[in-house]
Amino acid sequence: MKKPSNFVEIVGVLERNFVVTHIKELQEDKRKHKKTLMLLKLILDEVDKLKKSSDVVLHFGPAFIRAGLNDTYEVVDEILEYFPRAIWTIQNNCFISQLALTNRCENVFNFLIHKLSLSHEDHVCKVNRNPERNKLLHFAAKLAPIEKLNLVSGAALQMQRELQWFEAIKKYSLPSDNEEKNNKQETPFMIFRREHENLRKEGEEWMKKTADSYTISAALIITIVFAAAITVPGGTNDDNGKPIYASKRSFIIFAISDAISLFTATTSLLLFLSILTTRFRDEDFLYKLPKRLIFGLTMLFLSVTSLMVAFSATLYLMFGDGRAWILIPIASLACLPVASFVTLQLPLLFDLICSTYSQGIFEKPTKTKKKKIRKIE
Repeated sequence: MKKPSNFVEIVGVLERNFVVTHIKELQEDKRKHKKTLMLLKLILDEVDKLKKSSDVVLHFGPAFIRAGLNDTYEVVDEILEYFPRAIWTIQNNCFISQLALTNRCENVFNFLIHKLSLSHEDHVCKVNRNPERNKLLHFAAKLAPIEKLNLVSGAALQMQRELQWFEAIKKYSLPSDNEEKNNKQETPFMIFRREHENLRKEGEEWMKKTADSYTISAALIITIVFAAAITVPGGTNDDNGKPIYASKRSFIIFAISDAISLFTATTSLLLFLSILTTRFRDEDFLYKLPKRLIFGLTMLFLSVTSLMVAFSATLYLMFGDGRAWILIPIASLACLPVASFVTLQLPLLFDLICSTYSQGIFEKPTKTKKKKIRKIE
């Protein structure tokens, strides 16, 4: 094998090795996944040979529940292929659908809804076995486990995720379930407010601190660009009061950029102030507050970018004097604050957009044929 002779060849070899290694890791994971499913089928074949039904249930019952709690829908699917009655396995007086909902097992619950022909009544049947007589919406109102909450960054986004789960189950439930009370005389929303009280307070504090910081930044930008609009570069003509450089292209760029920066900064300031003055109800975390923060951050980014363009145009207008090469250092330096803003704030904006405008908790049903699971008492 020929050795690389220069730096470019060395980088190319490293890139190829990295790509090949990454592909090999994916292939290895896929191979392990297939082997695991094959092993599971062999085990299920052996369990299926058992004569006593009690022994069969003893083998597949705990495994079925564990697979559901681990959000491994492939294992749930394989077990149901061999033992359809596993769908009615109970743990702590709860069926698999209720356990998956309480533990926020998204893949398993999606599988139960869209891949199996289970109706709403099938999911909530035998509710008398539950001491509290909770329906699906009551389970959705409970606080998610801490390990599931930590998958989302920030208390406000965690609160939004919990509301998305609750609203998704509300669409799937019957209209009468919204006001249905359990044995403790609590409706689903009453449980939600009680369980998420501390999370709501943490989300409110996070929202207020974030909006307050951005409000200060927007106010500073407004002050700067407003002062720049009044004291135009080069001054004004004493005879008619018009700017001296009004006919130059760089001055027009300065004027437009300064105006855009002022308008966008003012808009972002008002959006952040609206966050600080809101009532912070539970339902506000679903769309109202995240949308205001998204638009506020977007307007602030446009304001910072326009501010840098206006300042660059001013520098070129005052010191360029027809020398085009001076645009290179000016543009390079102007990109620093913009790049810093993108690097530091873009992850938050990206998380907000994905969490607010994503497809949702549950996937849309596909046109594939649903599996039939017979109802066993």
